Amino acid sequence: EQASAFFRDVPSIRQPAETLCELGLAYLKLGQPATSLSGGEAQRLKLARFLTQPSRRTRCPALLVLDEPTAGLHPHDVIRLLHVFRRLLDAGHTLCVVEHQLDVLRAADWIIELGPGAGPDGGRLIAAGPPAELRRHRSSSLAGLL
Repeated sequence: EQASAFFRDVPSIRQPAETLCELGLAYLKLGQPATSLSGGEAQRLKLARFLTQPSRRTRCPALLVLDEPTAGLHPHDVIRLLHVFRRLLDAGHTLCVVEHQLDVLRAADWIIELGPGAGPDGGRLIAAGPPAELRRHRSSSLAGLL
């Protein structure tokens, strides 16, 4: 956030800094080693790069695959990230998001629930469809949560 304010007159720096804030990465320090980032932080940093490169943002629609991008995020930052997801969808991109965070699941167009457990006890299709449809699915563990 400080970088956005400090570089407010330098759009090539300000805009990426603002994007980092939108993605819940405002706390990162300039020059922070990439090796110090968690998996979720690294994914959101890659997403920020995608969002700030006009040639990538405006070319053919892209398929973006994200694995638990909300891991470690404050609920307020999850909402901000959902707004970024909506902008990407509105621009014609497709998002495939592996997620356990209920707000993200509720905002999804389509959910694929695998299970019934994890590891060797999982991997089978339990339910698939829009959140409203999963709410009515008897074998879905998400039914009562959505």
